[in-house]
Formats: sequence, structure tokens, C-alpha cells
Amino acid sequence: MLGVMGVSPCIELGLMESTLRSQLVALTLQWERKFGNAPAITCALSEYDAAMLVGLTEDEYSAAMSGATSVQKGYDFKHGDKRYQVKGNRPSGKPGSFVTWVPKATNYDWDWLVWILYDREYVIQEAWLWEVGAYRTAFQEVGRLSPKHHRGGQRLR
Repeated sequence: MLGVMGVSPCIELGLMESTLRSQLVALTLQWERKFGNAPAITCALSEYDAAMLVGLTEDEYSAAMSGATSVQKGYDFKHGDKRYQVKGNRPSGKPGSFVTWVPKATNYDWDWLVWILYDREYVIQEAWLWEVGAYRTAFQEVGRLSPKHHRGGQRLR
């Protein structure tokens, strides 16, 4: 899948081109065009993209995820001695579809949170980093988080 001027969205973002990522996105978009709803890949894709954004290579991410499960408590992956929690959102692209709600972390068993906002083709539009203490202070009493809340962190993209 190519983005602006025929360049891969991963390259546009300074991320290493991943054949598997590109294939997953292309197949998901094809499925969505045919059946009307996209398979739920945002969680897995956002974890991968967050790992690339904080400096892991694809091989390091693969090794870090070896033996991990989707119900791992507290964090999604480790990089160095830090634990990362990831949240991602993607609008469907249907009329009136835009992101107004961002999932809130349900625990604080992590060091850093990365929030990624995609466009409808899974191209990263923005990514924000939060340290656990700052996140807890900012959002502990907030019931419903929006993209605006997350934009107070450190911009990664």
C-alpha cells in the first residue's frame, strides 16, 4: 500500500518498511471493502507501531513478544528496562466517523503509555507518549478520555 507520492506510509513516517505490516493492512482494507467491517487489527498494529516508534527493530520486537500473550497484565511490551502500554484508535472512514473516545489505561503497571491515532488506512496521524506518573495525575479522575486529553503528552509523531 502506497501513501503520498507513491511512498510507503511506513517510510513517510521514518519507520522501517514491514512486509507483514503492509500485507496485514492491505488484507484488512480489502476485507472491509468486501464485507463492510474491518477485522480488529488496531490493537496488534498499534503495539507493533509503538515499538518501532520508541526504537525497537522488528527483530527486537519479535524477540520481546516471544511467549507473550494478549492478556499479559499491565503492559504490552518491554524496551530496555521500561514497560510500555499501548492504546490505538482508527476511524472507520464512514460518514461522520472520527475518533472521540480513547481507551483509558485500567492499571498503572507500566512505565510509559503510547497512544496512536491512525487514519482509515492505518497510517499514523499522530502518536503521543506519557510517563505513568504524569498520566495518572492527569487522568485518574477523568471519566472519558478523548484525543485532546492525550495530546498533552510528548509528541512522538
